[in-house]
Amino acid sequence: MPSEKAMRSSLRKQAQNRSIRSATRTYVTTALKAIGGKDANQGEAAVKRAIQALDKAAKRGIIHGNNAARRKSRLMKRLNSLTSKK
Repeated sequence: MPSEKAMRSSLRKQAQNRSIRSATRTYVTTALKAIGGKDANQGEAAVKRAIQALDKAAKRGIIHGNNAARRKSRLMKRLNSLTSKK
């Protein structure tokens, strides 16, 4: 059984990680919507923010590095398909 102090610390870290994970998901969703809106400049800016959030979450160990890499790759693939059509 973990000590009470370790338990409190764990709960604080869990709440912080949940917050960052949620914010990262929001950035990714916003980027996908921006890409779907067919505005290349807005999409590019949103993807850049999403990639920064994914990198930061992976660096902190909140999400796995490969998970971040996969999501970044998929975002860039969609963004590039939008920009290549023009």
